[in-house]
Amino acid sequence: MSKLLIKNGRVWDGNKFFYADVLTEDKKIKKIAENVTEEAEYVIDAKGKIVSAGFIDTHIHIKGISCDAFGIPCEAACFPFGVTAAADASAGQGSKEMLDGMAVKTKVFVCPDVKDNKVDFTQIQSLINRYGDRVVGLKTFFDARAFEVRDITTVKEICDYAHKKGLIVMVHSIGTPVPMKELLETLGKGDIITHTYHGTEHNASVDNFKSVKEASSRGVIIDLGLAGHINTDFAVLKKGIECGAAPTVISSDITRASAFKRGGRYGMTMCMSICRYLGMSEEEILKAVTSAPAAALGMQEEWGILKEGSAADITILDYTNEPFDLTDFNGNRINCDMGYRAIMTISDSEIVYSD
Repeated sequence: MSKLLIKNGRVWDGNKFFYADVLTEDKKIKKIAENVTEEAEYVIDAKGKIVSAGFIDTHIHIKGISCDAFGIPCEAACFPFGVTAAADASAGQGSKEMLDGMAVKTKVFVCPDVKDNKVDFTQIQSLINRYGDRVVGLKTFFDARAFEVRDITTVKEICDYAHKKGLIVMVHSIGTPVPMKELLETLGKGDIITHTYHGTEHNASVDNFKSVKEASSRGVIIDLGLAGHINTDFAVLKKGIECGAAPTVISSDITRASAFKRGGRYGMTMCMSICRYLGMSEEEILKAVTSAPAAALGMQEEWGILKEGSAADITILDYTNEPFDLTDFNGNRINCDMGYRAIMTISDSEIVYSD
């Protein structure tokens, strides 16, 4: 296994910044300290760069796991954007063995069928069995525009089913037939609402984000689920940040239709850049892509942290000339010359991407 020494970086360990060198060995962080002089196979000068715990994307769509219309090769969706662990948000094909063969560390959400405002759990247990310990929760598309949902009944049924099995629930929240307040009050601690800052009917800004703040205080995870300009209204997101209702976790909802295509090099780093442009602090952003999503997926002891003995999953990051230009479906445009760029991604002490 590679032994790496990363020198002179500003380290983000998942919770705070400090200056130190980082030494890896045998897939683990061996040492974090100032002026490390131990020899290593590779010595990387990270002066002027952020050396962060590897990013975690709670909402992607993996080729062979999600449906073919959305699935993208996992490494292509993750490593160029500093992501070392991710969760597929609509797993329905493939297998745990397929996930085991991927270099990216993974979890999945499985999706029950919904027809005529009723939930069909027939295939869910077989999917849970298929993916085993990779299953973290159930995902439901609570969207009356494309699915047969009329009221909160289906979400309640899915929450009851999932919670009895010790699983969480992720809810796609665009096009909901009920107000955001009613939806959020249905979710429990640890459940995730994604596409929170959409600009369609029943969006989070209707009550000036009061419902979002109350839900967050109860432990509901507020997920960005950006999807480029598709599932997020930039004006709503900006207002949420200004109101103290910034996302708990930043996810990309990256698919085969979006990577490198939407407004530039679309992926986690662009999502982070958009959040910075709209007012989130760097500390808020980095927490929302490391320790916060790790906790949301129940992996806080293994993912999203840099400490001696933890997995050597590392992103070397710069804020530099990385332009992006997106206009959302309501006509709000973001055009910026500066953005985050993953300079290097390291997984289990191996360099898996270098810009």
